[in-house]
Amino acid sequence: MDYFEFYDIPLSFQPDQALVKKKFYALSKAYHPDFFVTESEEKQQEILGLSTLNNKAFQTLSHIDKLLPYILTLKEVLTEGEKYVLPQDFLMEMMDVNEAIMELEMEEDEEQAKKVLTDVDDFDKSLNAEFQEAVKKFEQLAEQDQKALLLKIKDIWYRKKYLLRIRESINKFATRL
Repeated sequence: MDYFEFYDIPLSFQPDQALVKKKFYALSKAYHPDFFVTESEEKQQEILGLSTLNNKAFQTLSHIDKLLPYILTLKEVLTEGEKYVLPQDFLMEMMDVNEAIMELEMEEDEEQAKKVLTDVDDFDKSLNAEFQEAVKKFEQLAEQDQKALLLKIKDIWYRKKYLLRIRESINKFATRL
């Protein structure tokens, strides 16, 4: 059972967080293992499974970094171990950023480091705007028309992951300044 079905809420990249929390607390109460200590071992295991499912659902639906790949996997757009190829234009832009980082590692320059971080922030803001636009469209489309948009959202997710790795490299470097 997927987490959206479990919580009886519509599939969304931006689920109503108040409703998610409300469902989590209601199911936490309903499936709390302490309320089933006098039940059979089989029933206790069932409740423990439901309690675990509830916790995983809440963690996933509450954090976009977990929710995004969850939905893409659920919709069979993302597969584990996939070797995704990022767009060439994005890779060229990131090559410039990576070169700037390598130069900074050889010759520390606080101003240049700030500029590189600002560039990465700008890329990130652009991706976030692109993501918000795609998600808004996704919510309005019928299920059979969502596939192409899911592929675009997948691409955004991979680009955001790449930017995160660059940001981590910059942060490691920045701690030495």
